[in-house]
Amino acid sequence: MPVYDQRTITTFATRTMAQNPIIQIIDLHTRYGGKEILKGITLDLYANETFVILGRSGCGKSTLLRHLVGLETPTAGHILIKGVDMASAAEAERNRVLRKVGMLFQGAALFNSMTVAENVGLPLQEHTPLEPSTVKIMTRLKLDLVGLSGYDDFMPAQLSGGMKKRAALARALAMDPDILFCDEPSAGLDPIVAAGIDHLILKLHKAFKMTIVVVTHELASVFLIADRVALLHEGSVVFCGTLAELKRSEHPYVRQFLERRPDEQVPDSETYLKSLVG
Repeated sequence: MPVYDQRTITTFATRTMAQNPIIQIIDLHTRYGGKEILKGITLDLYANETFVILGRSGCGKSTLLRHLVGLETPTAGHILIKGVDMASAAEAERNRVLRKVGMLFQGAALFNSMTVAENVGLPLQEHTPLEPSTVKIMTRLKLDLVGLSGYDDFMPAQLSGGMKKRAALARALAMDPDILFCDEPSAGLDPIVAAGIDHLILKLHKAFKMTIVVVTHELASVFLIADRVALLHEGSVVFCGTLAELKRSEHPYVRQFLERRPDEQVPDSETYLKSLVG
């Protein structure tokens, strides 16, 4: 069961009253066979914030992201995007919402048989009535936005890892989304290139005021880009709050994660709960 300190609960409640969430995750459960992966996740995400879903490998964060972008249906619970329940809405309604959602996949997921420009322009060709000449102009604008001006005719195999991520990001921005999801945007990149991707995310957030949801385990990225953070552990949320609140938290798993301590040095949840009540 999630454990929050009182400061986090108060801040979360205040923000909830102050504005309506753009994304609501309500008691979300996911089971694969007999194994429960997500165990009652409840979160509110707000417009124009950068929200980071943090956790170690296997904690359920990528599974949660797949639900958010509609690639999987939860076993139980609800995900509302702009008030639309993505699990029960009609296909036309779901598609209407998802057209304003961009996705940066962990491995970039570019089509190797298509040029960079063709990859970036594909959503516009598939989902808009724009003329090819207009698609070409829009594609060049997106490539320029991510620092890839002049790479229109390159093939994905001719790009470095960081350039592939930038091209994939340009494609995610093709439809001018209100919400951008990023799955491990700096994974597999050297520290300098990873920092460049983080700064690009910051630039996009400031320029377009979109909601950005980032899944990562990279603490350096978190402390650079995040407005708020949710830390997942074994399918549950053990912390949700601001960066300042994250640093102050005394939850044992938060401390373990921030201080990079191995499992044997951390008390289990039952021991921690007993310590709270004396």
